Amino acid sequence: MAIIIWLIVGGICGWLASLIMRTDAQQGIILNVIVGIIGAVIAGLLFGVNMNAGVTIESFLYALLGAVILLAIVNLVRRGSVR
Repeated sequence: MAIIIWLIVGGICGWLASLIMRTDAQQGIILNVIVGIIGAVIAGLLFGVNMNAGVTIESFLYALLGAVILLAIVNLVRRGSVR
């Protein structure tokens, strides 16, 4: 059950990050989920957040921040600017 919840949270974080970074038109729902999950992993590695403690406001915000960082890196590599 926890995996399904994190997939939903990952999708929401990936979607919100794509709206923040203005890449929503380029991504589908599957890529939003992937970006959100990888963003949560990045947040866990960078900030030392324990993502296994459940879904909290803090873990959600860190996952969102990690997804925004991931999209900024992708934009930097793809276009040469963060945007």
